[in-house]
Amino acid sequence: MKTYSLNSQVKLFRFGNPVRTDSLSYSEETMELQPEPLEIPFFIESHEEKSVTLKGRLKKTDKVLGLGESVGSVNKRGRWIESYATDDPIHTPDKSSLYGAHNYLFITGDEHHGFYIDFPGKVIYDIGYHHPDEIEIKIEGMDFDLYHFKHDSLKSTIKLFRRLQGEGYVPPKWAFGNQQSRWSYETADIVREVADTMRKKGLPCDAIYLDIDYMEDYKNFTVDETRFPDFGKFVDEMKTDGFRLIPIIDAGVKVEKNYQVYEEGVANHYFCKDEKDEAFLAAVWPGWVHFPDFQLPEVRKWFGNKYEILTDFGIEGFWNDMNEPAIFYTEEKMKAFTEKVKSLEGKNLDLQEYFELNRCYEALTGDEKDYKNMFQKMDGQMISHHQIHNLYGYNMTRAAAEGLRELAPNKRHLLFSRSSYTGMGRYAGLWTGDNHSWWEHILLMLKMMPALNMGGFMYVGADIGGFGGDTNASLLIRWSQASILTPLYRNHSAKYTRSQEPYAFDEKTTDTMRKVLELRYSLIPYIYSEYMKATLNQDLYFKLLSFEYEDDHSKEIEDQLLVGESVMIAPVYEENAKGRYVWVPEEMLLWKTVTNHQDEFQVVSKGHHYMHLEMDETSLFVRKNKMIILAEPARNVDSMDFSALTVLAFVEDTATYYYYDDDGESMDYKANKANGIMIKVTLVKDHYEIDVSQIGESKVRRLNLMMANVKGELVEYGYDVKNQQII
Repeated sequence: MKTYSLNSQVKLFRFGNPVRTDSLSYSEETMELQPEPLEIPFFIESHEEKSVTLKGRLKKTDKVLGLGESVGSVNKRGRWIESYATDDPIHTPDKSSLYGAHNYLFITGDEHHGFYIDFPGKVIYDIGYHHPDEIEIKIEGMDFDLYHFKHDSLKSTIKLFRRLQGEGYVPPKWAFGNQQSRWSYETADIVREVADTMRKKGLPCDAIYLDIDYMEDYKNFTVDETRFPDFGKFVDEMKTDGFRLIPIIDAGVKVEKNYQVYEEGVANHYFCKDEKDEAFLAAVWPGWVHFPDFQLPEVRKWFGNKYEILTDFGIEGFWNDMNEPAIFYTEEKMKAFTEKVKSLEGKNLDLQEYFELNRCYEALTGDEKDYKNMFQKMDGQMISHHQIHNLYGYNMTRAAAEGLRELAPNKRHLLFSRSSYTGMGRYAGLWTGDNHSWWEHILLMLKMMPALNMGGFMYVGADIGGFGGDTNASLLIRWSQASILTPLYRNHSAKYTRSQEPYAFDEKTTDTMRKVLELRYSLIPYIYSEYMKATLNQDLYFKLLSFEYEDDHSKEIEDQLLVGESVMIAPVYEENAKGRYVWVPEEMLLWKTVTNHQDEFQVVSKGHHYMHLEMDETSLFVRKNKMIILAEPARNVDSMDFSALTVLAFVEDTATYYYYDDDGESMDYKANKANGIMIKVTLVKDHYEIDVSQIGESKVRRLNLMMANVKGELVEYGYDVKNQQII
């Protein structure tokens, strides 16, 4: 093992000869080799023949945070987690692996330690699962990088890690609008019907998704001309009505002669191999497919350039899916299954025979054995995909991001992925995968958001309403309310489930959903501003209360979150509940929006409260001496007026806010990161003094200031930004 110092607070422990993952963006030339290897803080290491294990002891007050996309609490004590990207849509509390592999964790208590294990194979975490006060991490390999971060606070420790990753992904501004998706929008006419209904019902929306049915026989970068005739004209038609179309791209390439992507991949040896050095064969949606070897730069460039086929039609966003990679079956497994079925044909199956057949069927799905039989090229050598499995979705999405950047260097595209590895947050966002229409998955979403932010994943969200299973009106409403500030805001569901568009239920539900969506659009200035500031500064958008408040209650709260610098959310996530208990860590302004009624404002004192919240009420808490920025909602983001904004401020003495603003579509923000206005509101006896200064360029010309004091008294002023005067 070699030890390096990146700076006084970051150490790198290098085991063997690690795979280069490019998950971090710093230059290795800045590393300083230590003359004597240092001991790894917190852990004792032990070596076996093909693995390394790290063992540490947890104090009673220690919490273990991070690990990104995983089930359970934000604090992972008591859990067994396998970091191995897995296509498993049934996210029950006992699941150990989901779609992403995120090997960062932060142990926080009397001290604050951060660790990142840069290893693309399987890593197993026993965090007090077998022994309550012990943590054991098994890395199934001998070659990896282990980073250690240490600072005087948890926030600062996380920021050390975030800074090493570099600048995060920034989507176009319209991508913060409402997005409607469902696997079953099979024709252009169905998409038109969804769009028309959204407009007729007054439901704001910016994008409609095209799942696998838009393709010709499920082939990537093709369009079924029967179902979607004159596709370019259709894309233009939808955009004229304010909708972007977002097609899916899957990892597997269909095996079919005269299919250009397949033919090019075979001719250039771009596909992963089997042990016979032939293209690895597996089945997904199209039947037999090959998987591009995204570990190779030339393959990433080739695949990334294919997105031009769809951008030439006017497409401005994509979602990458099935990229763990998902496998439905292989030749070997299908043969074993069919032989088992034949052997039992005509028999009266007893208990044992039935379960043997069932196990054989369940074994069809891709697993570790299949991945061990798939090979990729690295440094001129073929290695088992299993050894670098967790990089696959990351590199597919990196290929897309780099391809889109090459096609349009100064244009932002929407891009997010299902599978991911740490570092992918520089290239794209992610959604939390194929969840279910369960109330428990609202809470799971809330707990994943800060955990993902800790690892640099900023553009995140869950399938609102649940992907699998049948939702109902109350679940959709509560989930939509709970997601009101998630950067990715998408209602997505599976074929053969109940329709769950915001208009799919009764008129009362539609009215409530309209109010929720209008609130979402009103909040876009705040969402966008806070997202950009957090991303550009390698900071957090979602935070636990304990990141800002040091009291004992705040340290235990996981179902309330701070979002940006000004807002706390405490959504209702239990079935049939008409409210919930809330811990208010300081005096705050509670803002309720109510369908068909006047908004309500109430100052809430520090302490425990029961918040009554009917189904048609959405709540936000504004922190003291903070403010949020609002706009008038419109049918989509492009239709909104960002020159006239409303400021809602809760002022005890002086409140300040930096509103970040840019064009929302170009890459110019990279060169000019300071843009917008600075707002300062000071309460002096019985009146407010207002100071607004412009930073860089800003579209804001007028502000409507709504200011509440600690007595709950609300005062409104108009303000001319250009002339800097109250009007």
